[in-house]
Amino acid sequence: MTTKTPTDNTADITKSPTTAAPLIPLPPAVARITTVAGSAVALVGTFLAWTWTPEFPGDLTVTGYPGGLQVLTLIGATLTLLFGLSGYGIRGLGWLTPGGTNSPVVLLALGTLGTTGYAMGAISDELGGLVNLEPGAWISGIGSLVAVIAAFGLPVDRPYDENDSAPGLWGRLRHSLTAPDPGRAKDLPAWAEILIIAAGFGIGLYVFAYGIGTEYSELFVGFLIIAGFGFTAVARAGLLKRLSALTTKHRNVTVAAAFAAAICFPFTQTNDQFALIGANILIFATVALGLNVVVGLAGLLDLGYVAFLGVGAYAAALVSGSPQSTIGVHFPFWAAVLTGAAASLIFGVVIGAPTLRLRGDYLAIVTLGFGEIFRITMNNLNGNSGPDVTNGSNGIPNIPDLEIFGFNLGLPHDVLGHQLTRSANYYLLMLLFTAVVVTVFRRSADSRIGRAWVAIREDETAATAMGINGFRLKLLAFALGATLAGFAGTVQSHVSYSVTPEQYQFAGSVPPNSAFLLAAVILGGMGTISGPLIGASLLYLIPAKLQFMADYQLLLFGIALMLLMRFRPEGLVADRRKQLEFHEAGQLDVPEATALSEGATGVAKAGA
Repeated sequence: MTTKTPTDNTADITKSPTTAAPLIPLPPAVARITTVAGSAVALVGTFLAWTWTPEFPGDLTVTGYPGGLQVLTLIGATLTLLFGLSGYGIRGLGWLTPGGTNSPVVLLALGTLGTTGYAMGAISDELGGLVNLEPGAWISGIGSLVAVIAAFGLPVDRPYDENDSAPGLWGRLRHSLTAPDPGRAKDLPAWAEILIIAAGFGIGLYVFAYGIGTEYSELFVGFLIIAGFGFTAVARAGLLKRLSALTTKHRNVTVAAAFAAAICFPFTQTNDQFALIGANILIFATVALGLNVVVGLAGLLDLGYVAFLGVGAYAAALVSGSPQSTIGVHFPFWAAVLTGAAASLIFGVVIGAPTLRLRGDYLAIVTLGFGEIFRITMNNLNGNSGPDVTNGSNGIPNIPDLEIFGFNLGLPHDVLGHQLTRSANYYLLMLLFTAVVVTVFRRSADSRIGRAWVAIREDETAATAMGINGFRLKLLAFALGATLAGFAGTVQSHVSYSVTPEQYQFAGSVPPNSAFLLAAVILGGMGTISGPLIGASLLYLIPAKLQFMADYQLLLFGIALMLLMRFRPEGLVADRRKQLEFHEAGQLDVPEATALSEGATGVAKAGA
């Protein structure tokens, strides 16, 4: 068998007629200077008035003090300027682009143009035409447009190969999304690496808090545009890969930094409504992480998972002292939590025992049916169609706030000079629950049982042939996932003050529901910890901030998932296994001699 070495492969690519051809025929020096100059012009325009009337949100009439959408253009232009200057080898800026100097510039220039163009369009639409735009908007718009045109004239960071599109506009954009690997960074002192990790999570906290704190939809749309292009640019520059290597090296420091940043979030919010969004995001993310045990680790497609959340919420509501509870008992906090988790565990075992002998689509259909059966049953336990347990469609309202060690979560409290509202209190409680769920997931995934789940997910027949009891382990995954969902449901019932059957549907306009939970796991990355957390945050935050698009949520999410499956099927955060599975075409062939020697070494080790 003839194999191709990496050197031959590189040589063939270099001889390709599409090697490193820029889209705009400009000399590299001219293209870079023009990109930097266009970004500088766009930046200057943000300090001038963009409209003559303060009727547009954000008051863009002030000269010398950017506000609203001007700030986003200012950030985009500044980043484009810095990444553009890093290509000159300026001392202190080279670290920005360890993996390539030009692809991030293209993406940031597009993000700046997109944000500025959207702002100009929104002003014209709301105020009645382009005549409402002041010179500052035109200066920033023209500057960002010039920067984009010049950025497409920059040389590509790596040669085109036979798998790339032709070097047109679409081909260059796709090429910018696949920048070269940054390589291994030189080792730094441990304290410096820890400071970099802390700075990374600090920046993440600031961006997340800014996104939640946007007070009007126009600003949030602009934030999504610049954040999307900015995140992709930073990733293609190689900075995220370098940060990922550091977080892997200092795993315990990373976990501590992540939760420290999360604890600081409520102290950055002055609006109780924004803190409530944060609490609901944690509930949604925790349930998605529980579903990740079932779908991501064990490979069981569960379309009725939200029913387990409902079981925990109803169980906690019945024993938490609500005047409308038909049981009429008031358990303390810890007992209510255990009751909700135990009820979901029992429900998971009862549902899983007869259904987990099915596979694939059959299992998905049956779990979908059980999810609907739960909702209908809660509706029928109203005293007419069945026993009076759940008050039917009225649900269980007036659930009292939790009180833990004399600390009433429903009352505001002053902590370190900052007033924590009711929503902030529940956010911190849910953060504690999230820490428990993350710990359970990590320990389970790294254990012998977790490896068995992965084996079942990859090939159940082969796993069974190796001695793995597939049914027992699948039932264990189902039960664990149900318990984690019920765990979060106990807090969700108190946060929302009530539970009703309509909250636990397969698909609906208000998450969490089964469709959104499954989408969060797929969007974020199956089998990972941070993936479902990020996916759940996006899927909850975007509808919460763009309520005028509520009628088109399912359509938009469907389009988003199709685009994700096309361009990043492994999810936003993917483990190594998924990356290799979905991107096998990019791997180099292993020389035959090397493969044989590695095989002989493996056999020798096994024999020893």
